[in-house]
Amino acid sequence: MVSRISNNRVRFLGLMAALTLGVAACGGGGTDTTTPAGTEPAGTEPAGTEASGSSASGSVQIDGSSTVFPISEAMAEEFMVANPDAKVTVGVSGTGGGFKRFCSGETDISNASRPIKTEEMEICATAGIEFIEVPVAYDGLSVVVHPSNNWATCMTPEELAKTWAPTAEGKITNWKQINDTYPDKPLDLFGPGTDSGTYDYFVEATVDAVLEEEGTRGDFTASEDDNVIVQGVTSDEAGMGFFGYAYYEENKDSLKIVPIKNANGDCVEPTPETIADGTYNPLSRPIFFYVKKTSYEENPAVKGFVDYHLDPANSGLITEAGYVALPDMTMGKVLDRVTAMTVGSIFEGGSSVGVKLDDKL
Repeated sequence: MVSRISNNRVRFLGLMAALTLGVAACGGGGTDTTTPAGTEPAGTEPAGTEASGSSASGSVQIDGSSTVFPISEAMAEEFMVANPDAKVTVGVSGTGGGFKRFCSGETDISNASRPIKTEEMEICATAGIEFIEVPVAYDGLSVVVHPSNNWATCMTPEELAKTWAPTAEGKITNWKQINDTYPDKPLDLFGPGTDSGTYDYFVEATVDAVLEEEGTRGDFTASEDDNVIVQGVTSDEAGMGFFGYAYYEENKDSLKIVPIKNANGDCVEPTPETIADGTYNPLSRPIFFYVKKTSYEENPAVKGFVDYHLDPANSGLITEAGYVALPDMTMGKVLDRVTAMTVGSIFEGGSSVGVKLDDKL
């Protein structure tokens, strides 16, 4: 049986191909996909229909992170089954690109794989846009190599920083330069583009945390489409890349995960358990969406979608999409913030690296 996330990825690849060909060249610069209302993949039942309440109508515009995309797409599909008069459009332009559209008033919801930055909050404030920050799941940023790689059996944050730092550009071009025990083989790097929240988080957790440098080297193959990174590493024996855990989980038969040495000195692979309990550090992270307060107050479709998304009856869609649902206690705090329509960011423009979500909520 084909999983929902497989279907979403096929759709996502097709959409990105269309964008490349210029088919979707019009609009706000992202890739939009709308799931037809009233359609349901064979063999599945609408999740949480009973808890959805009265049917919502209207349109919901979502854009942003490719990491959060599979969750939003799954929720949108099921929400529109339960609410046939609602139309949810999900776009992909990266976390940073999503915030640009959100703060210019083009979208109702912005998906993000890192917290909103100070400068983005300022742009929203200037435009008079108040937002509610909504953590939706945990993710484990995954470092991957080609299946033939038998030497990168555990890497440290220091080694990742050394590899990806701006000062490594044109200099660290061989695996042996990362670690003396590695073979004398060329190194090819693949990663998200600079508009990606995954890129930002990786830099903060490695290059910035270890070397206090900003950004990364520029001589790597960058893409906002995580599937392009997957394809790059699977076809290159010298390759290394990183992206969200769901993209590894879906492609694990053609990739090898690299365990990361955590703060306790243990080499840990990302799994739902290690991501949830924080032992996969420093690369475990919360992921988010941001909803415009006026949209939540005034647009029944937006309120209906957000409430549906946060309904515990629908948390299985998060797991099915390859992510880790928030614990009940944490989700209770998130629901309290949304119900109270508490605006602003609990991170106040800062990073979520090394921060316990419960301590902030």
